Amino acid sequence: MANPLAPSPKGLDARYADDSASVIQARVDQVINWLINWGRHNSIWYMLFGLACCAIELMQTGGPRADLERFGSAPRPSPRTSDLIIVAGTLTYKMALRIKRLYDQMAEPRYVISMGSCSNCGGLFQYAYSVCKGVDNMFPVDIYVPGCPPRPEALLEGLLRIQDKIKGEKFLQKRYGVAV
Repeated sequence: MANPLAPSPKGLDARYADDSASVIQARVDQVINWLINWGRHNSIWYMLFGLACCAIELMQTGGPRADLERFGSAPRPSPRTSDLIIVAGTLTYKMALRIKRLYDQMAEPRYVISMGSCSNCGGLFQYAYSVCKGVDNMFPVDIYVPGCPPRPEALLEGLLRIQDKIKGEKFLQKRYGVAV
């Protein structure tokens, strides 16, 4: 019996010489879309917008125990270089105008994580006259992370859900109208 790992006389691997399943067929636009999404989901740059006690847990998530950077995420100080904004804490109407301005300065595609009960729905302070009843009243939110305050593992789960969303997007079709 011949060695299946030995190269064939033509220089091809004998295991795949006659196997038609080893041929991968894909359209160029599908490959480009996959490459773009692979790069985008492995390098999510986030802007922190910590407003209250949830910001402490947000800082813990960037620390060595949870380590957001192992997923390719890095904090950015400017909205113009950010893909994601993480809103953590109680959003008041006074701060709502500022966060709306920061959101508008972010480049497309942009994503939002609402972290904690206060940013999701107003939380404990929802009956106060100065508290916005959720970040989704200002702009669309992609992922809600519940808790008061949520643990760093919950925020990591939210980041992974954002990555899954990015993987499934048809970037070229959405951006340039290319049929994918």
